[in-house]
Amino acid sequence: MAKKMLFIFNPKAGKGLMKNHIYEIVEIFTKAGFYVYVYPTQKAGDAIEKVQEFAKEVEIIVCSGGDGTLDEVVTGLRQSGDNVPIGYIPAGSTNDFANSLSISKDPIQAARDIVDGALYPCDLGAFNSDTFVYVAAFGVFTDVSYSTNQDLKNALGHMAYILEGAKKITNIPAYWMKVTASGVTLEGEYIYGMITNSKSVGGFKNLIGEGVQLNDGLFEVTLIRKPKNPLEWQSIVTALMTKMDNTDMIDSFKADWVVIEAGEEIPWTLDGEFGGDHSFVRIDAIKDGIELILDKDKIQ
Repeated sequence: MAKKMLFIFNPKAGKGLMKNHIYEIVEIFTKAGFYVYVYPTQKAGDAIEKVQEFAKEVEIIVCSGGDGTLDEVVTGLRQSGDNVPIGYIPAGSTNDFANSLSISKDPIQAARDIVDGALYPCDLGAFNSDTFVYVAAFGVFTDVSYSTNQDLKNALGHMAYILEGAKKITNIPAYWMKVTASGVTLEGEYIYGMITNSKSVGGFKNLIGEGVQLNDGLFEVTLIRKPKNPLEWQSIVTALMTKMDNTDMIDSFKADWVVIEAGEEIPWTLDGEFGGDHSFVRIDAIKDGIELILDKDKIQ
């Protein structure tokens, strides 16, 4: 009897080119012995509902789209309480998470890697009552991915994020907050912060640092303090570009949990999508929270 697969794809992700590959991808899955349910998402949150509907009926879920689409699939799976392996065919404009796992940018090859792949347990993040796959962030630039027009993203790729973010350099908001983690207590005004499980964010690999493992039960935490003059701003830029943490303006550490208490409600982004306004946030690492199917030769 054929194994059942749910294949969800976002027809608007990236440049919408995935639609040109659907037949060939489904044929790969079918020849590998799968009975495939194909569903193109229609609106935000659609993938969450569809995963909840099918989670108990299928042996595998494959999604294609950007990191936001993957986030919805994982959210739906966690809410369903089922543990179904996930295959990912990246089709977004940045694909940080896929790049961190060396998933092929060629959708046909990515599909082949799924049917021939092996299971890889990967960490997740718990964000208050929500979840995220690879990044929870606040501050300057963090609303860029969900405020930038999709057509602009498709046309300009990474440059869209840079252009949209550059408009905000002259008026950067800063937030007073207290940050607590295992062995760490910090206070001050911060313009940016991210709790990540990825080797790159926004397509830039220099922001995180080295030695990142996606299944070690630890987050990489990066917090940027408010610069008071051009020299402090330049020290931040230099540190990020050179990956040399030689400035007091950036606080960075690893942790399996983080609590952030702010003096006001702050907008957060989870995997590039709006995550709500919060004055109190607790973030916990969920060790081996999902099982991905990856190319056996590229599993870390």
